[in-house]
Order: sequence, then structure tokens, then C-alpha cells
Amino acid sequence: MRLLIVSTFLCLIGIVSASETISFRHDVMAVLSKGGCNNGGCHGNAHGRGSLRLSLRGEFPDEDLLALTQSNASRLLRIDAPEKSTLLQKPTLQIGHEGEKRFEVGSLEYETLRQWIAQGAAADPDDAPTLTSLEVTPATCVVEAPTDHFQIHVSALFSDGTRRNVSRWAVYEPSELNVSIDAHGRVEALRPGETTITVRYLHLQAPVQAAFIPARADFAWIAPAPVNAIDRAVFAKLKRLRMNPSPRCDDATFIRRVSLDLLGLLPTAVEARAFVADPHPHKRAALVESMLARPAFATRWALKWSDLLRNEEKALDEKGVRVFHEWIRSAMAANEPLDAFARDLVTTLGSTYEAPPANYYRALRDPTLRAEATAQLFLGTRLQCARCHRHPYERWTQDDYYQFAAVFDGLGYEILENERRDRLDKNQFIGEQIVKVGMERELKDPRTGEPPAAALLPIPGMPLPESDPAALDTLATWMTAPENPLFAKVQANRVWFQLMGRGVVDPVDDFRSTNPPINPDLLKVLERELIVSGFNLRHLIRLITASHTYQASAHPTASNAQDERNFSHTIARRLDAEVLLDAIHQVLGTQPTFSDVDSPLRAGELPGVESIHRNRKPKPDEHFLKLFGRPARQLNSDLERSNGTSLAQVFEMMSGRTLHRLLSQEGNALTTMLASELSPEDMITALYWSTLTRAPSPRECEAALAHLQAAPNQRSGLEDLTWALLNAHAFLLRN
Repeated sequence: MRLLIVSTFLCLIGIVSASETISFRHDVMAVLSKGGCNNGGCHGNAHGRGSLRLSLRGEFPDEDLLALTQSNASRLLRIDAPEKSTLLQKPTLQIGHEGEKRFEVGSLEYETLRQWIAQGAAADPDDAPTLTSLEVTPATCVVEAPTDHFQIHVSALFSDGTRRNVSRWAVYEPSELNVSIDAHGRVEALRPGETTITVRYLHLQAPVQAAFIPARADFAWIAPAPVNAIDRAVFAKLKRLRMNPSPRCDDATFIRRVSLDLLGLLPTAVEARAFVADPHPHKRAALVESMLARPAFATRWALKWSDLLRNEEKALDEKGVRVFHEWIRSAMAANEPLDAFARDLVTTLGSTYEAPPANYYRALRDPTLRAEATAQLFLGTRLQCARCHRHPYERWTQDDYYQFAAVFDGLGYEILENERRDRLDKNQFIGEQIVKVGMERELKDPRTGEPPAAALLPIPGMPLPESDPAALDTLATWMTAPENPLFAKVQANRVWFQLMGRGVVDPVDDFRSTNPPINPDLLKVLERELIVSGFNLRHLIRLITASHTYQASAHPTASNAQDERNFSHTIARRLDAEVLLDAIHQVLGTQPTFSDVDSPLRAGELPGVESIHRNRKPKPDEHFLKLFGRPARQLNSDLERSNGTSLAQVFEMMSGRTLHRLLSQEGNALTTMLASELSPEDMITALYWSTLTRAPSPRECEAALAHLQAAPNQRSGLEDLTWALLNAHAFLLRN
């Protein structure tokens, strides 16, 4: 009786009409998605759950229909008595269900499924309209306290021209847990902050960017005049969010920051003190210009690109790594445009010794790896999910994946020699190889067993070329074209990420509609500047480092203290492994030691990574690099490098063999300092400038002097003081 009353009520208010034909594709599939039944953790798992397997997020409705209707033997559907169907009884917990309760008896979800079963659990007719687009409003929303909610409206447009309000059936997935969203799309703030809400209905999705701003009755916009277009874009959003940018950092902080970012080096005490004392009003721009011309700049960016391009010795061998690194370094030194650099990488064939860019393909041994790497590096597109199913957060299908992989099919290797150390390791190569085209095609679409046709990715707004998509020249021209909506954005975002510690799109190589830029106007500025400059890396770096946004202090204001995504102030981050190790050696006047390296090299100058990942007892400096997150270079991603902190790193810095050995080493900088005629006060000042790039405060100087006087001997006291400075946050962090 209760079921009849509820069903009659729903019919009366027009939510479910007793005479309405329920569409399997548009109604039933929406219920399964809304209930989470076809998620990867439930029946959408590759192996299903229990006796039911559905396609992930409803990618294949026809297969799901078969899975449901062919399970009548297990009482999943009871056409004769719909209420007794397992499909209704389990999610309402009338019988046991590991997935817990998904909806109530008599709810709209329940009635939709019950009515479909009662109507015969039929498929949609062949001429049924199809979903063509989704309209979601608002696309962005800024909500100011005391208001704490807003409503998302979702409309589905179909091929017959009809429009349907599907707000009740859409799935809402926030990127941050600072909001709650009810079944109808009402968003309520749990705490102030920003979030991106992915709105999904069937196979389409769209993002909504939302910001909840706390009440700041006494807020007044206080900001310096913007230096350039970067500041105008950043300040405009900060003003909307009622956040003031932090003031500009001081000169000592600036020279330390820009030296670490552009060169991977600490400024010397002499450089820093001279810069701070210089009264010239344009000295910061002049400093950046001088650093862009230094060899260490090219070396720093060669390290960045070597990480991305898998420049490691197992696949490339020692000589391959060396020539590839030198080619990258030379390209950075010559300021080769980034589009030309990318074209060289994807088009160069031949000897991996004589044509160094060919090592790009030597590290990627099959077509799918080449496709995934190229899409992620140069188009910010992560295709990996589409290898097995439609991408859950993107437009890419399995057809797109295998057709793009086919562009790289037929590439192969003539292995002139292979003197591998481990004869059982088929992935280790030592010797020259020739990268060729025209080799035997090896790629098969696992769904058909046939070679897929080659095709470039169907990027919206980017026309596909008429020439052969399997030709690498065609790929390179299409990929780097200024009108490509992705290439310039991805490269500009990568440069911003390297300098600022966070991308405008974050993660830095994950461009998709459901991961929109934090500040779209800022990304447009960076993209435009990169294109108009002819993809000039140095031009973009000049622009960024000149901005107040880059030069902002790490000290937050009252209004931006909780902000970590809008560039209102500098976020401190740990130094890269190589930078940190080189900084320690620079302070102590010592040289790092690495296996298989003839001449002394800084850690930032090492071309490869095999020396710190080989199965042998590493040297202390090699152990240090691995512990502090130097990547193994097995991924083509900026995010393989780890700059997180761990307890093991704390122990290494406080009591590890690397620092202890260097502090006590005879002939280091402390030895030189003790042999000089410097007073204890001068030695303390010199140590502060060489480690923290500033003078000690009177209180710090007094405490350090007291420790030196109380130490058993001056050497011991200096070692203690240096150890303390090297463990200070101000030394370990870039701020």
C-alpha cells in the first residue's frame, strides 16, 4: 500500500508519469550513474561485483543493457513482478547488498527503474534521439558571505532539438571537500575556499568553478601598481576574492630566489652583498638578464627537460645519455624556440649517438608509450585511461587512443650492438642504435585484433591536416602550430610551474575541461606572450620574474593567509635534490663525488640517473639525491620528481653521513675561515650570508657568539653553527 501511495504521488506531481516511456539510455543509465553503480569501485570495476558487471561510468550502454537483461536467471529483473527484482531490492537494502543503500523505496530512482522493468526492460528504439551537448550554469560562481550556497542548473540537448532539465540526474563531483552538493545540484559551503565541480550526465561533463569568500567587512583593496599583464590578471582575481597580495620581497630574498630558480645555485655571499648594496632602481631586471646569459641557466633547464624526456642510462646507455643531455643543454643555451625544440624531438631519426634527439624514441619502445608521452609532454593530455575504456574525465575514447598510437607505429630500431651488463634484462641497452621508420607494424587494437588506422587527436578548435597523419613531420607541424589550443598553453604553464611551484593548470600536464585553469586570464597572458615572442623561453622568464606576483614576499597578509592557489604570496617549497646537495657543497667549499664520473660535476650537471639507481652500494652523495626525490626518469611527467618531506630526510640532514662527513672534512670552507684573520663576529656574518643570503640579526649574532665561546674549540663551534644553519627552514626551502 505504501509503495502504491508514493508512486501515485510522484505521478501526480509530474516527476514520473505512469504512461511515460522510460528510456534506458537517458533514464536508466542516469540512475545507475547517480547511484554510483557503474563506478570503478562497484559494478563498473573491470571484473564487476558479484554476478553483475557494468561498463565504467556507462561507457557502453548496449553492453550494460545485455548485462542487465541476460541476468533474469538470477532474478535481477522480474518483468512479471518488478518490485521483486534484485535490481530494486539490493540498492534499497530489502536484501543484502555490499554496496550499501543507494536509494529509498518509492524514490525517483526506484520509480524510474521499476517503471522501466514494468514496461518490459526494453532497449531504446533505433531512431531515439541522442544526447548531443550539456549546458551547465553558472560556469563560474563567486559567493560572498553571509550567503553560503548556490544552485547548479544542468540542461541536456538532444539530436531532435529537445532540451531537458537533468539537474536531478547529473552527478556532481567536487575537487575539494569544502562543499556539499545535494542530489538536485544545490552547492553549500562547508568552509571558505575554491573548488571545481565536475558535472556529469551520461557521457558528457562540464566544470563549474566556485569560490566561497568569507565575510571581511573591513576589507580594503591594497596592492601595488601592476608591473605587467601577469599582475593585472592575478590582481583582478585576488580583488574578486577579497585578498590583498603580499608586499614585494626584499633584495636579499629576490637574489636568492631567482638564483635558485634560474641557475639551481645559491648566490655567493659576495654576489648577494653586492646586489643588496647596489642602489640602481632596475637592478633586479639586470640581475635576471645576467643570469639568463650564464652557462648554469642552460644546465638548469637541461636538467628539467632531461627529467621529462626519460634521459636515463638503462634504455639510452651512458653515451646516449651524455649526448642527449648535451644536445638539450645546447638548445637551451642557444635559446632554441620551444616549438622548434619539440619538432626536433618528434621528427629526428637516425643514430642515437650522431642524432641526439633520436634518443626520445629510444626511451619509448612501443607505439602506445610514444603516443602517451607525446600527448602528455606537448599537449598536456593524459591518454593512459583511454587505453582500456573511455577516459572518465575527458573526451578521449579507445578509438582516439589507438588511432593516435598508430601514428607512431612502424618506428623501430636497428641495434648495432648491445653490451648489456645483465643478459637477462631485455630492457637494458648498451650500444649504438638507429631509429628508423618503415619497420614492421606491431600495434593491434585489442578489441578487434586489427591494426588501427592512424589519426591525430581530434582536439576541439584544431583542424586536422589533410596530409598523412602517420608522417612525423605532419604530426610536428600540427602539434606546434600557434593556433593549436594546447601546445603553447602547456609549455607556458610548464615554465610558470617551474618558477612558481604550482601551475595555472594543476597538475601541470593535465589539461582537460574538468581541470580548468585556476586563473584563465593569467593563462591567456602566458600563452599569448609565448606565441608572440616566437616561443622564446627567456622572454617568458623575463616577464614572469619582472612581475610583482613572482617577487611577492612569502609572508602572507591577513586576507591571503589561507590561499595556496591564487599566487597572492610566495609559497615556500623544498629545494630540489640536486639544488640542495649543490648548495651544501657550495657553503662548505667541497666537491660532490659520483660513481663513473671522471671530472668533478655539480649534482645539477649530472646528465643521467643510472649512477644513483644501479643495484650497488651508492656513494653518500648518490644516496642523498635518491633520498631527496631525484626521479628515476621512468615517466614523461613533471610530477615524477618528489619535493615532499619525509622523516628519513630529517634524519639525513640532522645526523646523516653526508652532512657529517662534509662538515668535518679537512680543507673545507670552515678550515679556510679558521685560517683567516676574521673575528668570530665576522665568521658568523660570513656563514649567514653564505647559507641564508642575509646578515644575522643582533639576537642571532649574540646567540651564535655565545655558542662559539662555550664550545670546546672554535672548529667544533663553527661546525655546530654551520650544521644549524644548514638545517634551518630558510636554507632548505625556496621562499
